[in-house]
Amino acid sequence: LGLGNTCFTRPELFPGDIVEYPRNKYFSHFGVYYGERDGVPYVAHLTCRDSDTKLLLYGRALRSEVKLDPLELLGKKYKVNNMLDDTHPPRDFHGVVKPAIEDMMGREVTFDILFHNSEHQATLFRYGVKKSEQIDEIYEYIMPAWKKLFKEKQL
Repeated sequence: LGLGNTCFTRPELFPGDIVEYPRNKYFSHFGVYYGERDGVPYVAHLTCRDSDTKLLLYGRALRSEVKLDPLELLGKKYKVNNMLDDTHPPRDFHGVVKPAIEDMMGREVTFDILFHNSEHQATLFRYGVKKSEQIDEIYEYIMPAWKKLFKEKQL
């Protein structure tokens, strides 16, 4: 099911797969492959409604939501990254994941880079577990910097 596919090409996608879009050296954006509508492949993903980059800069955006967007609207480079398949069984797409996505669409969600980002949302849909490996990897580096900003009341 696309496991081990590390290059960003056009992998074969199955409904419920986690799709990873590289954004920069540290971060990727994640969604869940939803399937096709009228021949167009769609991805469900957590996205910010606000264009307030200051909120995002400090890791929070209060007005976010789960949206369905065409797969390639989010980026031409992507890969399947079902990162927890070895430790967590994927949930049934049609019975559990698809209804969960449809239930979340349009609801206001607080985006939080540490606790509820697009990767957390994708793993929550696929596995029923919130996990962000990219945050786990950089947490030890960003926390000291953020603590300093909090102390100096800049955050």
